[in-house]
Amino acid sequence: MEQYKNIKGTSKVKGYKIEERQITITFLNNEVYQYSYTSAGHEHVETMKLLARAGWGLGAYIEEVAKEGNSKQLA
Repeated sequence: MEQYKNIKGTSKVKGYKIEERQITITFLNNEVYQYSYTSAGHEHVETMKLLARAGWGLGAYIEEVAKEGNSKQLA
């Protein structure tokens, strides 16, 4: 799991793990969600990967676009 840079300093994202067809995100409250091509769609997963690597905008993107209904809660 990579630590999320949180450049803006206000994100609820703690870390992420990027895989070929999915991204797993850990939040500050230790909840873990998995977003896959199947659940969230190719475009959303690829955007989340870019935002995760950039360290900015991932939490907001999830809140606005990739809602919980498009993920699988792991923890």
